[in-house]
Amino acid sequence: MRTLIIGALDDAYQRYDALIGATTPSTAFLIGAKADDPLEMYLSDVCTIPSNLAGHPAISVPVGTDDAGLPIGVQVLAPALGEVTMMRVAAAVEDAAPELAVPMMAASR
Repeated sequence: MRTLIIGALDDAYQRYDALIGATTPSTAFLIGAKADDPLEMYLSDVCTIPSNLAGHPAISVPVGTDDAGLPIGVQVLAPALGEVTMMRVAAAVEDAAPELAVPMMAASR
């Protein structure tokens, strides 16, 4: 399965410099809300698994909030050694959602 995922991503990166997709299949949940259900916790990470299996970089960028004020994010995926492009795309996505006002670089300080 890992080989198939790597091949599919490699094919996509022949056409695109980076990919954007959901970080999680649902909006954020309160801390500890799914702690008693390991399957639910695992399923919350299902969108990030392809990059992890392929060994490719990815970053999650906040783009808004849901009706409860909880964050919604998208992930930017890039091919192996594509971190520079990934960060440029992530910055562009972040700039498109200025109301969140939490710059990536400031958040890492």
